Amino acid sequence: MSQGAALPVQSPSASAAAAARPDVCLRGLDITFALKTGELHAAVKNIDLDIAPGEFVTIVGPTGCGKSTLLNATAGLLKPSAGHVEIQGAALNGLNGKAGYLFQADALMPWKTAIDNVAVALEPMGVPKAEALKRAQDWLARVGLKGFAQRYPHMLSGGQRKRVALAQMLIRDPQILLMDEPFGPLDAQTRQIMGNLLLDLWAANKKAVMFVTHDLEEAIALSDRVVVMSAGPAAGIVGDFRVELPRPRDIAEIRTEPAFHAIHKAIWASLRVEVQKAYSQGEEAQQ
Repeated sequence: MSQGAALPVQSPSASAAAAARPDVCLRGLDITFALKTGELHAAVKNIDLDIAPGEFVTIVGPTGCGKSTLLNATAGLLKPSAGHVEIQGAALNGLNGKAGYLFQADALMPWKTAIDNVAVALEPMGVPKAEALKRAQDWLARVGLKGFAQRYPHMLSGGQRKRVALAQMLIRDPQILLMDEPFGPLDAQTRQIMGNLLLDLWAANKKAVMFVTHDLEEAIALSDRVVVMSAGPAAGIVGDFRVELPRPRDIAEIRTEPAFHAIHKAIWASLRVEVQKAYSQGEEAQQ
């Protein structure tokens, strides 16, 4: 190296700041909807939430508290009325291209086979068809559907369709996973199987996860943190609980641990109050 030349050096403070930067940052987030009556409905208000790289965060709360609204704002499907969304340090304007979104309802195309439903996710990226099909077959194998590539959605069980949808999301290698009650329609046994599959896939290449569920046990079994939202309108965050349970976890086995029950008791004490509030509001609306 010639005298006077210098290598770029990142200061320790800058390096630490980059390491501490969340993948998802919601700051002062308000989302308000206009009703048909002309009135304004405040769905969520003053939300502050960070999700670190590789962190699995689940949001719970009463029905109608705005859990899905937060996911949609993070996906760029909803524009905040106030506050802002940052994705990996950059302000989100428009759709979040770094996120994959798994919805509660099936989004598979009924006229396409399982392998084609997975491969189609690569079309916007310009991946050649032969390569897309090869990668889709690999993902079907990862989710336990190696022999079901040529089945159409109507030929698959609910759990199998959900595996295809999971492969369809993950084949694009999103850096952030948004999941809205993805296992809600499934029976209890299939939900446990899908939960374990999700944890195995997540552990192999950890991404930031923002997961919504009504099932508190599912939330604890999956997560690093459980965030509790208040009853709406103008719902906010009323609890943020770290789940100090060892990994790897088995969804069924972890629920028998004393530490699991202690965490459940603590979170339910906060969640129960909000569920009761929401129930009371529903009773008053009927009168």
